[in-house]
Amino acid sequence: MIIGITGTLGAGKGTAVEYLTKTRGFKHYSVRSFLTKIIIQRGLLVTREEMLKVGNELREQYGSGYIVYTLLLDAIKETEHAVIESIRTVGEANRIKEHGGYLWAVDADITTRYERVYKRASATDIVSFEEFRSDERKEMENADITKPNIAAVIKMADVIFYNDEVVAEFWQNIEKNFNFNIGR
Repeated sequence: MIIGITGTLGAGKGTAVEYLTKTRGFKHYSVRSFLTKIIIQRGLLVTREEMLKVGNELREQYGSGYIVYTLLLDAIKETEHAVIESIRTVGEANRIKEHGGYLWAVDADITTRYERVYKRASATDIVSFEEFRSDERKEMENADITKPNIAAVIKMADVIFYNDEVVAEFWQNIEKNFNFNIGR
């Protein structure tokens, strides 16, 4: 089984992945890790802006579903159950579904999401609230199919989780919906 995870910045995509890997034995594949590896190979700094630039460049060159398709090929060879984190384009969502996968979306209140991101304190996350909103706007809607369109991808989701709660409650919500989501 393949599950793709999409959602707004800081909503809890990683927490959903953690649930699937720890409780259901899924293997994790990350768009972020894929892009980070390429950025480092190019000798560039790993920043949100650079990730967006490299991701868009790869999608322009190879197609809007390229990154996820590459991860899907690895997943199909390596494991029976895979979760692919950070689905950002309609083409990527389509790739998940074309391979019989399911798409989950995660969202939460913007203030809660910002606090989570700021506490996470990774190199790409130390930004002001205004920068956070600006970064999100850049990825929420795009007419160009090679660029992120998280709003459209969320609309394609088989299930949407609202994660304004603590981790244990979020995991319970996932558990409650897990069988429903895979039984369509």
